[in-house]
Amino acid sequence: MLFTQTLIPTLREVPADAVIASHRLMFRSGMLRKLANGLFAYLPLGLRSFRKVEAIVREEMNGVGALEIKPTVVVPGELWKESGRWETMGDAMLKVKNRLGGDFVVSPTAEEAVTSLVRDALASYRQLPLTIYQINTKYRDEIRPRYGVMRSREFSMKDAYSYHADEASLDETYQAMAAAYRRIFKRCGLSVIPVRADSGAMGGSDSEEFMVESAIGDNTLILCRDCDYAANVEKASCKPEAAPQPQASPVPALEPIHTPGVKTIEQLCAFLKTDAHTFIKTLIYRARNVALDLSGAPGASGLAKRKSAAEAPEVYPEAFFAAAIRGDLEVNEVKLAAVLKASEISLATDDEVERLTAAPLGFAGPVGLTTIPLVADLTVAALQDGITGALAGDTHYVHVVYGRDFVPWLTADIRTVVSGDRCARCGGELYEKKGNELGHIFKLGYKYTRSMQVSYLDESGQTCIPLMGTYGIGIDRTLASVIEEHHDDEGIIWPMSVAPYQAIIIPITYAGPVKALAHTLAADLEQSRIEVLLDDRNERPGVKFKDADLMGIPYRVVVGEKNLARDVPAVEVKRRGETAVRLVEVSKAEAELSRLVHRELDC
Repeated sequence: MLFTQTLIPTLREVPADAVIASHRLMFRSGMLRKLANGLFAYLPLGLRSFRKVEAIVREEMNGVGALEIKPTVVVPGELWKESGRWETMGDAMLKVKNRLGGDFVVSPTAEEAVTSLVRDALASYRQLPLTIYQINTKYRDEIRPRYGVMRSREFSMKDAYSYHADEASLDETYQAMAAAYRRIFKRCGLSVIPVRADSGAMGGSDSEEFMVESAIGDNTLILCRDCDYAANVEKASCKPEAAPQPQASPVPALEPIHTPGVKTIEQLCAFLKTDAHTFIKTLIYRARNVALDLSGAPGASGLAKRKSAAEAPEVYPEAFFAAAIRGDLEVNEVKLAAVLKASEISLATDDEVERLTAAPLGFAGPVGLTTIPLVADLTVAALQDGITGALAGDTHYVHVVYGRDFVPWLTADIRTVVSGDRCARCGGELYEKKGNELGHIFKLGYKYTRSMQVSYLDESGQTCIPLMGTYGIGIDRTLASVIEEHHDDEGIIWPMSVAPYQAIIIPITYAGPVKALAHTLAADLEQSRIEVLLDDRNERPGVKFKDADLMGIPYRVVVGEKNLARDVPAVEVKRRGETAVRLVEVSKAEAELSRLVHRELDC
């Protein structure tokens, strides 16, 4: 390919809104252009690398027996109403109406569409297990798209969906997918961190994310220094702290104390001359679409319920809960939402807190709270002699004992793990890293197949519902992450597997014998299945070298009159990212470059 016959509009200046390396370099190298906020178009250079990532993903999916399909991007809203997610996906889902007033969705994900197709085709257990995948466009109306294609509104993903007769079959495919993901990212030249994760709005049980370390990562990862434990902070757990030793004498009876103007943990620590470890902090939350049985829970008798198409038979559109946690810790809202089986949770407003606790702000507590269900963290259960708000102005309780002075509706792990906590697996020290998610795999169970009434006949002719798994990879984000991991101050340093071209030939002067040899060498390399870009522009050599480094093409071949005039004519060969320049005889150049390129491709 001649440089002048393609479209590679390189830039010397960095776009004003580009703050990460991949965003800057994809624009500067001419890979990408912006159409609107969160909407990007790939130009020829970028699309070549995009297609290579796509091809790696496709090869590995085919290798584990997944079958590729191409569903539509616009999906009937009725399918989302069947699954129960029409109401719960929120504003990120773009809903549209056609000219007849029908509801449609611009797909943010494809569980509903693919499950609908499987429902129509699945009849017998003999068809299971079945794994289907797509590589297709998605749209999520992000509030604040940023970092180029790392977090855009429209993007491409590979989604695979598997259907099974039993848990053993689902687990076999889940593990095969996990192994395929590791191969995909290795082939792309990426160092990934697999972590345990929360399933979120997708639902389901087992869940694993594949992360790359990133200073601007959207995710906080919790890792152990002494073993391979790794989890997203939303899912991370830690070793419970040692239970306090029994006191020599019983804890005194609950006692109210006057605490005028004392509302915060810090003020209480100073007032009582103690530390936050002894306090029970109580927060009030609003939860939406709660799929948990609240019958008999405090304050639940007046809650409205609605039938749901989702797995739970009934859903509470809105309910309030109290969450109690030790004063030095923070509630992990993702964990709390999972415990409550809620689509989302948020802190109640000040007015709602005062109404539900019948107390001024700052004096909420678990003792005597009967208006709403109370969820207590495990650290609260471990306190022997606590301090908490007394549900009355300027008053706190001391000598609070879990189980004696209050009994929560639920006790669960709802705390946020932080650096310095101990690993639940080995006891080692946990630490934090920032990361970006590239892929995510889930065991969904019956969440979609039951709500969408998918069934098959087993060996005995009985009607059964299949189990389901889902497995996603962001193609754009994977490509951007390759650049994040492989670049320097001059530009991109592509791994051979995803480079837009494998070699670039730069004639010092595009004329005479130099031009002739450049074209001959390009043709010979193409015959050897090497992808070559020949820079035939009428530019100074320095400009061409700068652009070659910016684009990151792995091997640079320089053809110049000086080296052609040697006793043994030669060309210069340099690997991007390395300083060494080699002279290779012209007669051996094609064979040597072919050897170098294919050696890297075969790694």
